[in-house]
Amino acid sequence: MMTRDADKKRAQIQMFCMDDMVPQDHLLRLIDKAIDWSFIYDLVEDKYCSDNGRPSMDPVMLIKIPFIQYLYGIKSMRQTIKEIQVNVAYRWFLGLDMFDPVPHFSTFGKNYTRRFKDTDLFEQIFSHILDECYKAKVIDPSEVFVDATHVKARANNHKLVVKKSEQEALFYEEKLKEEINNDRAEHGKKPLKNKDDDDNHPSSGGSGGKEIKISTSDPESGWFHKGEHKQVFAYSIETACDKNGWILGYTVSPGNLHDSRTFKGLYDKIKDIGIETLIADAGYKTPAIAKLLIDDGIKPLFPYKRPVTKQGFFRKYDYVYDEYYDSYICPNNQMLPYVTTNRDGYREYKSCGNVCSKCPFLHQCTESKDHVKLITRHVWEPYMEMCEDIRHTLGMHDLYSKRKETIERIFGTAKENHGFRYTQMYGNARMRMKTGLTFACMNLKKLAKMKFKNGQLGPLFRSIIIAIIEIKVQKGIYEKTGLVY
Repeated sequence: MMTRDADKKRAQIQMFCMDDMVPQDHLLRLIDKAIDWSFIYDLVEDKYCSDNGRPSMDPVMLIKIPFIQYLYGIKSMRQTIKEIQVNVAYRWFLGLDMFDPVPHFSTFGKNYTRRFKDTDLFEQIFSHILDECYKAKVIDPSEVFVDATHVKARANNHKLVVKKSEQEALFYEEKLKEEINNDRAEHGKKPLKNKDDDDNHPSSGGSGGKEIKISTSDPESGWFHKGEHKQVFAYSIETACDKNGWILGYTVSPGNLHDSRTFKGLYDKIKDIGIETLIADAGYKTPAIAKLLIDDGIKPLFPYKRPVTKQGFFRKYDYVYDEYYDSYICPNNQMLPYVTTNRDGYREYKSCGNVCSKCPFLHQCTESKDHVKLITRHVWEPYMEMCEDIRHTLGMHDLYSKRKETIERIFGTAKENHGFRYTQMYGNARMRMKTGLTFACMNLKKLAKMKFKNGQLGPLFRSIIIAIIEIKVQKGIYEKTGLVY
Protein backbone atom coordinates (compact mmCIF):
# COMPACT_ATOMS: atom_id res chain seq x y z
CA MET A 1 0.00 0.00 0.00
CA MET A 2 1.42 3.38 -1.00
CA THR A 3 1.88 5.98 1.72
CA ARG A 4 1.23 9.69 1.08
CA ASP A 5 2.53 11.49 4.20
CA ALA A 6 5.98 12.62 3.04
CA ASP A 7 5.45 16.29 4.00
CA LYS A 8 3.12 16.01 7.01
CA LYS A 9 5.88 16.57 9.63
CA ARG A 10 7.37 19.73 8.20
CA ALA A 11 5.54 22.05 10.59
CA GLN A 12 5.68 19.70 13.57
CA ILE A 13 7.17 21.14 16.78
CA GLN A 14 9.65 18.84 18.53
CA MET A 15 12.07 18.98 21.43
CA PHE A 16 15.47 17.48 20.79
CA CYS A 17 19.11 17.68 21.82
CA MET A 18 21.69 18.80 19.24
CA ASP A 19 24.07 16.10 20.45
CA ASP A 20 21.54 13.39 19.60
CA MET A 21 21.30 14.61 16.00
CA VAL A 22 24.94 13.76 15.19
CA PRO A 23 25.79 10.04 14.86
CA GLN A 24 28.44 8.73 17.23
CA ASP A 25 30.68 7.68 14.33
CA HIS A 26 30.33 10.94 12.37
CA LEU A 27 33.69 12.26 11.16
CA LEU A 28 33.29 15.67 12.83
CA ARG A 29 32.48 14.02 16.15
CA LEU A 30 35.61 11.89 15.88
CA ILE A 31 37.72 14.93 14.99
CA ASP A 32 36.28 16.94 17.88
CA LYS A 33 37.34 14.19 20.29
CA ALA A 34 40.77 13.63 18.75
CA ILE A 35 42.38 16.84 20.06
CA ASP A 36 41.75 19.59 22.59
CA TRP A 37 40.80 22.61 20.48
CA SER A 38 41.55 25.06 23.28
CA PHE A 39 45.15 25.28 22.03
CA ILE A 40 43.91 27.86 19.49
CA TYR A 41 43.20 30.34 22.29
CA ASP A 42 46.88 30.39 23.23
CA LEU A 43 47.95 30.88 19.61
CA VAL A 44 45.70 33.90 18.96
CA GLU A 45 45.67 35.51 22.40
CA ASP A 46 48.03 38.31 21.36
CA LYS A 47 45.84 39.09 18.33
CA TYR A 48 42.91 40.29 20.50
CA CYS A 49 42.59 43.16 22.97
CA SER A 50 42.06 41.95 26.53
CA ASP A 51 40.27 44.91 28.11
CA ASN A 52 38.20 46.80 25.52
CA GLY A 53 36.30 46.49 22.27
CA ARG A 54 33.25 44.49 21.28
CA PRO A 55 33.16 40.78 22.15
CA SER A 56 34.67 38.83 19.29
CA MET A 57 33.59 35.63 17.65
CA ASP A 58 35.01 32.58 19.41
CA PRO A 59 38.46 32.03 17.79
CA VAL A 60 37.97 28.26 17.91
CA MET A 61 34.76 28.55 15.88
CA LEU A 62 36.49 30.98 13.52
CA ILE A 63 39.26 28.46 12.77
CA LYS A 64 36.86 25.51 12.58
CA ILE A 65 34.95 27.14 9.71
CA PRO A 66 37.83 26.81 7.16
CA PHE A 67 38.53 23.38 8.66
CA ILE A 68 35.06 22.34 7.47
CA GLN A 69 35.75 23.88 4.06
CA TYR A 70 39.04 22.05 3.47
CA LEU A 71 37.96 18.85 5.18
CA TYR A 72 35.05 18.38 2.79
CA GLY A 73 36.59 20.09 -0.24
CA ILE A 74 33.97 22.86 -0.45
CA LYS A 75 34.87 25.26 -3.25
CA SER A 76 34.52 28.61 -1.49
CA MET A 77 33.86 30.21 1.88
CA ARG A 78 30.54 31.54 0.61
CA GLN A 79 29.41 28.00 -0.20
CA THR A 80 30.77 26.75 3.14
CA ILE A 81 28.55 29.16 5.06
CA LYS A 82 25.53 28.01 3.04
CA GLU A 83 26.32 24.41 3.94
CA ILE A 84 26.69 25.26 7.63
CA GLN A 85 23.23 26.87 7.66
CA VAL A 86 21.49 23.59 6.79
CA ASN A 87 23.88 20.94 8.15
CA VAL A 88 23.25 19.89 11.75
CA ALA A 89 26.65 18.20 12.10
CA TYR A 90 28.43 21.36 10.98
CA ARG A 91 26.46 23.45 13.49
CA TRP A 92 27.24 20.95 16.26
CA PHE A 93 30.96 21.04 15.40
CA LEU A 94 30.98 24.87 15.58
CA GLY A 95 28.97 24.98 18.80
CA LEU A 96 25.87 26.55 17.24
CA ASP A 97 22.30 25.55 17.97
CA MET A 98 19.54 25.35 15.37
CA PHE A 99 18.57 29.03 15.76
CA ASP A 100 22.01 30.67 16.15
CA PRO A 101 22.88 32.90 13.19
CA VAL A 102 25.73 31.63 11.06
CA PRO A 103 28.65 34.07 10.54
CA HIS A 104 28.81 36.00 7.29
CA PHE A 105 31.04 34.46 4.62
CA SER A 106 33.37 37.50 4.75
CA THR A 107 34.02 37.13 8.48
CA PHE A 108 36.98 34.80 8.18
CA GLY A 109 38.52 36.85 5.38
CA LYS A 110 38.30 40.06 7.39
CA ASN A 111 39.80 38.40 10.45
CA TYR A 112 42.60 36.99 8.30
CA THR A 113 43.40 40.45 6.91
CA ARG A 114 43.25 42.23 10.27
CA ARG A 115 44.69 39.59 12.61
CA PHE A 116 46.32 36.58 10.97
CA LYS A 117 47.98 38.04 7.88
CA ASP A 118 51.81 37.90 7.90
CA THR A 119 51.78 35.44 10.82
CA ASP A 120 52.63 31.75 11.06
CA LEU A 121 49.34 30.89 12.79
CA PHE A 122 48.28 28.23 10.32
CA GLU A 123 51.71 26.61 10.30
CA GLN A 124 51.50 26.52 14.11
CA ILE A 125 48.11 24.79 13.85
CA PHE A 126 49.60 22.23 11.47
CA SER A 127 52.58 21.72 13.82
CA HIS A 128 50.32 21.27 16.87
CA ILE A 129 48.26 18.58 15.15
CA LEU A 130 51.47 16.93 13.95
CA ASP A 131 52.72 16.91 17.56
CA GLU A 132 49.51 15.13 18.57
CA CYS A 133 50.31 12.49 15.96
CA TYR A 134 53.80 12.10 17.40
CA LYS A 135 52.32 11.72 20.91
CA ALA A 136 50.04 8.98 19.60
CA LYS A 137 53.20 7.18 18.37
CA VAL A 138 51.84 6.65 14.87
CA ILE A 139 54.68 8.39 12.98
CA ASP A 140 57.86 6.62 11.91
CA PRO A 141 60.31 9.29 10.62
CA SER A 142 63.09 6.82 9.75
CA GLU A 143 61.96 6.65 6.09
CA VAL A 144 60.73 9.94 4.62
CA PHE A 145 59.26 10.45 1.14
CA VAL A 146 59.61 13.85 -0.55
CA ASP A 147 57.89 15.15 -3.68
CA ALA A 148 56.13 18.23 -5.04
CA THR A 149 52.81 18.85 -6.76
CA HIS A 150 51.38 21.89 -8.50
CA VAL A 151 48.21 23.76 -7.54
CA LYS A 152 46.68 25.99 -10.20
CA ALA A 153 46.74 29.65 -9.21
CA ARG A 154 43.85 32.06 -9.57
CA ALA A 155 45.41 33.74 -12.58
CA ASN A 156 44.38 34.25 -16.18
CA ASN A 157 46.88 32.64 -18.55
CA HIS A 158 46.52 35.53 -20.99
CA LYS A 159 47.10 38.35 -18.49
CA LEU A 160 50.86 38.38 -18.15
CA VAL A 161 54.03 40.31 -18.76
CA VAL A 162 57.42 39.01 -19.85
CA LYS A 163 60.39 40.14 -17.79
CA LYS A 164 64.00 39.16 -17.33
CA SER A 165 64.53 37.22 -14.15
CA GLU A 166 67.32 37.82 -11.68
CA GLN A 167 69.39 34.75 -10.94
CA GLU A 168 68.81 33.64 -7.34
CA ALA A 169 71.69 32.29 -5.30
CA LEU A 170 71.60 28.52 -4.83
CA PHE A 171 71.83 27.12 -1.32
CA TYR A 172 75.12 25.41 -2.13
CA GLU A 173 76.68 28.20 -4.19
CA GLU A 174 79.34 29.33 -1.69
CA LYS A 175 80.34 25.77 -0.82
CA LEU A 176 80.55 24.84 -4.49
CA LYS A 177 82.66 27.89 -5.28
CA GLU A 178 85.11 26.87 -2.57
CA GLU A 179 85.25 23.32 -3.89
CA ILE A 180 85.83 24.54 -7.46
CA ASN A 181 88.71 26.82 -6.50
CA ASN A 182 90.31 24.06 -4.40
CA ASP A 183 89.98 21.63 -7.30
CA ARG A 184 91.48 24.13 -9.74
CA ALA A 185 94.36 24.79 -7.33
CA GLU A 186 95.10 21.06 -7.11
CA HIS A 187 95.35 20.99 -10.91
CA GLY A 188 97.51 24.13 -11.08
CA LYS A 189 94.72 26.40 -12.32
CA LYS A 190 93.95 29.96 -11.23
CA PRO A 191 90.76 30.64 -9.17
CA LEU A 192 87.69 31.71 -11.11
CA LYS A 193 86.57 35.33 -11.13
CA ASN A 194 83.45 36.32 -9.22
CA LYS A 195 80.18 36.26 -11.14
CA ASP A 196 79.72 39.99 -10.53
CA ASP A 197 82.76 40.61 -12.69
CA ASP A 198 81.03 38.98 -15.65
CA ASP A 199 78.78 41.50 -17.38
CA ASN A 200 76.93 38.77 -19.27
CA HIS A 201 75.98 36.79 -16.17
CA PRO A 202 72.25 37.01 -15.21
CA SER A 203 72.96 38.05 -11.63
CA SER A 204 74.95 41.08 -12.80
CA GLY A 205 72.00 42.43 -14.81
CA GLY A 206 73.72 41.78 -18.15
CA SER A 207 72.31 40.36 -21.33
CA GLY A 208 72.35 36.79 -19.99
CA GLY A 209 69.10 37.08 -17.99
CA LYS A 210 66.35 34.55 -18.64
CA GLU A 211 62.94 35.80 -19.72
CA ILE A 212 60.01 34.52 -17.65
CA LYS A 213 56.25 35.04 -17.68
CA ILE A 214 54.75 36.89 -14.71
CA SER A 215 51.02 37.00 -14.03
CA THR A 216 49.44 40.41 -13.55
CA SER A 217 46.68 38.80 -11.47
CA ASP A 218 48.93 36.88 -9.08
CA PRO A 219 52.60 37.89 -9.51
CA GLU A 220 53.73 35.51 -6.76
CA SER A 221 52.71 32.44 -8.77
CA GLY A 222 54.93 30.94 -11.46
CA TRP A 223 54.43 29.79 -15.05
CA PHE A 224 54.31 26.01 -14.89
CA HIS A 225 55.15 24.17 -18.09
CA LYS A 226 54.75 20.40 -18.28
CA GLY A 227 54.49 18.56 -21.56
CA GLU A 228 52.95 20.15 -24.62
CA HIS A 229 49.54 21.11 -23.25
CA LYS A 230 49.80 21.81 -19.52
CA GLN A 231 50.86 25.44 -19.24
CA VAL A 232 49.34 27.44 -16.39
CA PHE A 233 50.26 29.76 -13.55
CA ALA A 234 50.62 27.62 -10.45
CA TYR A 235 52.20 27.12 -7.03
CA SER A 236 54.55 24.28 -6.22
CA ILE A 237 53.73 22.49 -2.95
CA GLU A 238 56.72 20.48 -1.76
CA THR A 239 55.76 17.90 0.85
CA ALA A 240 57.35 15.26 3.06
CA CYS A 241 55.62 12.24 4.61
CA ASP A 242 56.56 9.03 6.40
CA LYS A 243 55.91 5.48 5.20
CA ASN A 244 52.48 5.47 6.86
CA GLY A 245 51.28 8.55 4.98
CA TRP A 246 51.54 11.14 7.79
CA ILE A 247 52.42 14.60 6.44
CA LEU A 248 55.57 15.87 8.17
CA GLY A 249 56.18 19.22 6.49
CA TYR A 250 55.56 21.39 3.45
CA THR A 251 56.73 24.52 1.62
CA VAL A 252 54.99 26.72 -0.93
CA SER A 253 56.94 28.15 -3.91
CA PRO A 254 56.18 29.62 -7.34
CA GLY A 255 55.37 26.94 -9.88
CA ASN A 256 58.30 27.78 -12.16
CA LEU A 257 60.97 26.79 -9.61
CA HIS A 258 62.53 23.35 -9.97
CA ASP A 259 62.15 20.88 -7.11
CA SER A 260 65.91 20.73 -6.55
CA ARG A 261 66.00 24.50 -5.94
CA THR A 262 63.22 24.50 -3.34
CA PHE A 263 64.33 21.33 -1.54
CA LYS A 264 66.54 23.09 1.02
CA GLY A 265 63.60 25.01 2.50
CA LEU A 266 61.67 21.79 3.18
CA TYR A 267 64.76 19.91 4.33
CA ASP A 268 65.55 22.52 6.99
CA LYS A 269 62.12 21.85 8.53
CA ILE A 270 62.44 18.06 8.74
CA LYS A 271 66.16 17.29 9.01
CA ASP A 272 66.10 16.91 12.82
CA ILE A 273 63.22 14.43 13.14
CA GLY A 274 65.41 11.32 12.88
CA ILE A 275 65.51 10.57 9.15
CA GLU A 276 67.56 7.54 8.14
CA THR A 277 66.54 7.25 4.46
CA LEU A 278 65.07 9.97 2.26
CA ILE A 279 63.25 8.80 -0.87
CA ALA A 280 62.75 11.23 -3.76
CA ASP A 281 62.20 11.12 -7.51
CA ALA A 282 64.70 11.91 -10.26
CA GLY A 283 64.10 15.66 -9.98
CA TYR A 284 66.10 15.66 -6.73
CA LYS A 285 68.96 13.58 -8.09
CA THR A 286 71.63 16.28 -8.10
CA PRO A 287 75.16 16.29 -6.70
CA ALA A 288 74.36 19.11 -4.27
CA ILE A 289 71.39 17.31 -2.68
CA ALA A 290 73.28 14.02 -2.57
CA LYS A 291 76.18 15.71 -0.74
CA LEU A 292 73.83 17.55 1.64
CA LEU A 293 72.06 14.35 2.71
CA ILE A 294 75.12 12.09 2.94
CA ASP A 295 77.09 14.65 4.94
CA ASP A 296 74.18 14.74 7.42
CA GLY A 297 74.19 10.95 7.76
CA ILE A 298 71.03 10.38 5.69
CA LYS A 299 70.83 7.78 2.95
CA PRO A 300 69.38 9.29 -0.25
CA LEU A 301 67.35 6.91 -2.39
CA PHE A 302 66.96 8.13 -5.97
CA PRO A 303 65.74 6.22 -9.05
CA TYR A 304 67.76 5.30 -12.10
CA LYS A 305 68.09 8.23 -14.48
CA ARG A 306 68.66 7.34 -18.11
CA PRO A 307 71.58 9.21 -19.73
CA VAL A 308 70.51 11.92 -22.16
CA THR A 309 72.34 10.84 -25.32
CA LYS A 310 71.50 10.83 -29.01
CA GLN A 311 70.45 7.51 -30.42
CA GLY A 312 73.37 5.60 -31.92
CA PHE A 313 76.02 7.37 -29.82
CA PHE A 314 78.08 6.06 -26.93
CA ARG A 315 76.67 6.81 -23.49
CA LYS A 316 78.68 8.25 -20.66
CA TYR A 317 79.10 4.92 -18.90
CA ASP A 318 80.89 3.62 -22.01
CA TYR A 319 83.76 5.92 -21.05
CA VAL A 320 85.67 4.57 -18.02
CA TYR A 321 87.00 6.99 -15.40
CA ASP A 322 90.58 6.31 -14.25
CA GLU A 323 90.83 7.77 -10.77
CA TYR A 324 94.60 7.31 -10.49
CA TYR A 325 95.40 9.31 -13.64
CA ASP A 326 92.30 11.52 -13.32
CA SER A 327 91.25 10.87 -16.91
CA TYR A 328 88.68 9.01 -18.97
CA ILE A 329 89.31 6.07 -21.31
CA CYS A 330 87.15 5.91 -24.42
CA PRO A 331 85.85 2.67 -26.09
CA ASN A 332 88.89 2.84 -28.41
CA ASN A 333 91.24 2.80 -25.37
CA GLN A 334 92.34 6.42 -25.87
CA MET A 335 92.91 8.81 -22.95
CA LEU A 336 90.82 11.94 -22.34
CA PRO A 337 92.96 14.00 -19.90
CA TYR A 338 91.76 16.71 -17.52
CA VAL A 339 91.58 20.22 -19.00
CA THR A 340 89.83 22.53 -16.55
CA THR A 341 87.06 22.88 -13.93
CA ASN A 342 84.26 25.15 -15.08
CA ARG A 343 82.09 27.55 -13.11
CA ASP A 344 79.27 25.00 -12.71
CA GLY A 345 81.56 22.63 -10.83
CA TYR A 346 82.27 20.18 -13.65
CA ARG A 347 85.72 18.95 -14.54
CA GLU A 348 86.24 18.87 -18.30
CA TYR A 349 88.09 16.04 -20.03
CA LYS A 350 88.92 16.38 -23.75
CA SER A 351 90.32 14.04 -26.36
CA CYS A 352 92.94 14.77 -29.00
CA GLY A 353 91.29 15.82 -32.26
CA ASN A 354 94.05 14.42 -34.46
CA VAL A 355 93.72 10.98 -32.89
CA CYS A 356 89.93 10.99 -32.93
CA SER A 357 89.75 11.97 -36.59
CA LYS A 358 91.19 8.54 -37.50
CA CYS A 359 89.07 6.61 -34.97
CA PRO A 360 86.64 4.00 -36.44
CA PHE A 361 84.10 4.92 -33.70
CA LEU A 362 84.15 8.65 -34.47
CA HIS A 363 80.53 8.80 -35.70
CA GLN A 364 79.39 7.07 -32.49
CA CYS A 365 81.37 9.44 -30.31
CA THR A 366 81.15 13.08 -31.41
CA GLU A 367 79.93 15.37 -34.19
CA SER A 368 82.23 18.30 -33.35
CA LYS A 369 84.06 19.95 -36.23
CA ASP A 370 87.47 19.56 -34.60
CA HIS A 371 86.70 15.90 -33.69
CA VAL A 372 87.26 16.60 -29.99
CA LYS A 373 85.17 14.63 -27.47
CA LEU A 374 84.26 16.44 -24.23
CA ILE A 375 83.23 14.57 -21.05
CA THR A 376 82.36 16.30 -17.78
CA ARG A 377 82.52 15.03 -14.22
CA HIS A 378 81.19 16.98 -11.24
CA VAL A 379 83.48 17.67 -8.31
CA TRP A 380 80.82 16.01 -6.11
CA GLU A 381 80.43 13.02 -8.42
CA PRO A 382 81.60 10.56 -5.67
CA TYR A 383 78.39 11.40 -3.79
CA MET A 384 76.34 10.46 -6.84
CA GLU A 385 78.21 7.16 -7.04
CA MET A 386 77.36 6.52 -3.39
CA CYS A 387 73.70 7.12 -4.24
CA GLU A 388 73.96 4.47 -6.97
CA ASP A 389 75.42 2.03 -4.43
CA ILE A 390 72.49 2.74 -2.09
CA ARG A 391 70.00 2.23 -4.94
CA HIS A 392 71.41 -1.25 -5.59
CA THR A 393 71.18 -2.24 -1.92
CA LEU A 394 68.82 -5.10 -1.12
CA GLY A 395 65.30 -3.87 -0.35
CA MET A 396 65.70 -0.36 -1.78
CA HIS A 397 63.72 -1.16 -4.94
CA ASP A 398 60.69 -2.17 -2.86
CA LEU A 399 61.13 0.88 -0.63
CA TYR A 400 61.13 3.27 -3.60
CA SER A 401 57.99 1.61 -4.99
CA LYS A 402 56.11 2.71 -1.85
CA ARG A 403 56.02 6.26 -3.18
CA LYS A 404 52.73 5.50 -4.91
CA GLU A 405 51.25 4.40 -1.57
CA THR A 406 52.53 7.38 0.41
CA ILE A 407 53.42 10.76 -1.06
CA GLU A 408 51.57 10.28 -4.35
CA ARG A 409 48.46 9.06 -2.54
CA ILE A 410 48.56 12.16 -0.34
CA PHE A 411 48.53 14.42 -3.39
CA GLY A 412 45.77 12.39 -5.03
CA THR A 413 43.60 12.48 -1.90
CA ALA A 414 44.17 16.20 -1.40
CA LYS A 415 43.13 16.99 -4.96
CA GLU A 416 40.18 14.61 -5.17
CA ASN A 417 38.66 15.12 -1.71
CA HIS A 418 39.99 18.40 -0.31
CA GLY A 419 39.84 20.93 -3.15
CA PHE A 420 43.59 21.03 -3.76
CA ARG A 421 43.59 21.14 -7.56
CA TYR A 422 43.39 24.93 -7.62
CA THR A 423 43.15 27.89 -5.26
CA GLN A 424 40.57 30.66 -5.18
CA MET A 425 42.95 33.02 -3.34
CA TYR A 426 45.74 35.32 -4.41
CA GLY A 427 49.29 35.37 -3.14
CA ASN A 428 51.83 33.06 -1.55
CA ALA A 429 50.71 33.88 2.02
CA ARG A 430 47.12 32.75 1.44
CA MET A 431 48.38 29.69 -0.43
CA ARG A 432 50.43 28.77 2.65
CA MET A 433 47.29 29.13 4.75
CA LYS A 434 45.34 26.85 2.42
CA THR A 435 48.14 24.29 2.35
CA GLY A 436 48.64 24.30 6.12
CA LEU A 437 44.93 23.87 6.88
CA THR A 438 44.47 21.21 4.17
CA PHE A 439 47.36 19.09 5.42
CA ALA A 440 46.29 19.66 9.04
CA CYS A 441 42.82 18.38 8.12
CA MET A 442 44.27 15.29 6.45
CA ASN A 443 46.48 14.43 9.43
CA LEU A 444 43.68 15.13 11.90
CA LYS A 445 41.14 13.07 9.96
CA LYS A 446 43.54 10.14 9.90
CA LEU A 447 44.37 10.50 13.61
CA ALA A 448 40.67 10.75 14.59
CA LYS A 449 39.72 7.60 12.68
CA MET A 450 42.65 5.71 14.15
CA LYS A 451 41.75 6.72 17.71
CA PHE A 452 38.13 5.76 17.13
CA LYS A 453 39.14 2.39 15.69
CA ASN A 454 41.50 1.69 18.60
CA GLY A 455 38.81 2.76 21.04
CA GLN A 456 36.40 0.26 19.51
CA LEU A 457 38.79 -2.64 19.11
CA GLY A 458 40.75 -2.11 22.34
CA PRO A 459 38.09 -3.47 24.75
CA LEU A 460 37.33 -6.29 22.31
CA PHE A 461 40.98 -7.39 22.17
CA ARG A 462 41.25 -7.13 25.95
CA SER A 463 38.19 -9.33 26.48
CA ILE A 464 39.56 -11.91 24.04
CA ILE A 465 42.94 -11.97 25.81
CA ILE A 466 41.27 -12.32 29.22
CA ALA A 467 39.13 -15.19 27.89
CA ILE A 468 42.24 -16.96 26.56
CA ILE A 469 44.04 -16.52 29.89
CA GLU A 470 40.99 -17.90 31.76
CA ILE A 471 41.04 -21.01 29.56
CA LYS A 472 44.76 -21.50 30.14
CA VAL A 473 44.30 -21.01 33.90
CA GLN A 474 41.62 -23.69 33.93
CA LYS A 475 43.98 -26.05 32.09
CA GLY A 476 46.74 -25.37 34.63
CA ILE A 477 49.00 -23.52 32.19
CA TYR A 478 49.09 -20.37 34.32
CA GLU A 479 48.59 -19.88 38.04
CA LYS A 480 45.66 -17.65 38.77
CA THR A 481 47.21 -14.69 40.49
CA GLY A 482 46.57 -10.98 40.51
CA LEU A 483 49.45 -10.52 38.12
CA VAL A 484 47.57 -12.32 35.34
CA TYR A 485 45.06 -9.50 35.04
